[in-house]
Amino acid sequence: MANRIAIDLGTTNVLVYLPKKGIVVDEPSVVALQAENNQIVAIGEEAKNMIGRTPESIVAAHPLKDGVIANYNISEAMLRHFINRVSGKIRFTRPEVMIATPVGITSTERRAVIDAVISAGAKQAYLIKEPIAAALGAGVPIAAPSGNMIIDIGGGTTEVAVISLGDVVASTSVRVGGDKIDIAISNYVRKKHNLIIGEQTAEETKKRIGSAIEPKKEQKMEVSGSNAITGLPESLVLTSSDIVKAIKPPLLEIINAVKSVLQKTPPELASDVMDKGIIITGGGALLENIDTLLTKVTGVPCQVAEDPRFCVVKGAGIAVEHLDAYKKSILWARE
Repeated sequence: MANRIAIDLGTTNVLVYLPKKGIVVDEPSVVALQAENNQIVAIGEEAKNMIGRTPESIVAAHPLKDGVIANYNISEAMLRHFINRVSGKIRFTRPEVMIATPVGITSTERRAVIDAVISAGAKQAYLIKEPIAAALGAGVPIAAPSGNMIIDIGGGTTEVAVISLGDVVASTSVRVGGDKIDIAISNYVRKKHNLIIGEQTAEETKKRIGSAIEPKKEQKMEVSGSNAITGLPESLVLTSSDIVKAIKPPLLEIINAVKSVLQKTPPELASDVMDKGIIITGGGALLENIDTLLTKVTGVPCQVAEDPRFCVVKGAGIAVEHLDAYKKSILWARE
């Protein structure tokens, strides 16, 4: 039975980590509901497969938007589903749950997360700032009196922070991530080719031929959708350079966020960052050449962490396992 659980409640994916067991859940944060009575039909992978394919009677929705809870009841039901799955429906003790949240979260949004976790069956809820969790998960010694810089590119938000002595010194959180990059691809294809593609197609295109800068070897992929003028099905071939052009605007927002944090960083810590480089985590770190682009624009060496998608949940897992050691890094929450 799981007494302590760490959850990365992401806009696109929910990851659950149990101390000594590792990652036990990795599913899309999507819930399918009956339109008339909001009855839950499916959660996770099964619900994601329904996106763009449901009849009017069923709605497939993302209960989280930009890294925070957009629909409280559905988020609570989804959390309960995953907590029950790892702790069992019948249990004698309620688990302590650690949740990673964006740095820029408001007190109201923070309260919503805590209430949803407690209602979903937790005995106690703790919150940890995403960049701190990401740094821990990437193996960065956060308690040392030296600066470490983390860029965590998630589905809904990008968190940029400089961490020293176990807490955030300078940070910013922009509501741009993998989802905005997918939307940018859809918009570009619609504008340039009059073709409407679904969000799953846009995501697949990004994963397969996406790149932050012009790649050495051009890649191609055929996509299908419906013609914006005639409404009839149509296919076309997209290239890597199409994707590079399409995703420029959201990447520019991420670059500006990184620059603003570097400008706010105290000189001593800035020299530490220059020596050690910047670590990139989150699903967005898997975008081809993102480290090369960020190194080029900041002048600071950047590298992608090992298993970037899992850094936040692993870090939250380390923190929940050693609560006393990371008290300073945790936003204490209520029982």
